[in-house]
Amino acid sequence: MNHRTATVFAAAMAAASGAATAQQPAAPAAAPPPPAFAAPNLTEKGVRSLASACAMCHGTGGKPVAGSTVAGLAGRPAAEISAAMNQFKAGTKPATIMHQIAKGYGDAEIAALADYFSKQR
Repeated sequence: MNHRTATVFAAAMAAASGAATAQQPAAPAAAPPPPAFAAPNLTEKGVRSLASACAMCHGTGGKPVAGSTVAGLAGRPAAEISAAMNQFKAGTKPATIMHQIAKGYGDAEIAALADYFSKQR
């Protein structure tokens, strides 16, 4: 094999290896990062705002209307409210809708709501 043939052969081999590399599948894209949620607003006003979502069933300030079958939250011990919310969240306490609602709250929010309702009279 003369020098010119060897050079052409080497160039052809280099081109072929480049073409083979170009045909390789692309590396999978990295998974997107998980969503970054805002920190809960645990100020006094923020907790009151969270508690207002409970009023539809449990009444304003955790005091249900007379004759309601829904549990009142006002004045209950914070530990009792927290335990119930965590049981709802885990699905270990029977519920009609609270198991779904409780999943939307973090531990700090549950503790803040429990503290808020325990102080209502």
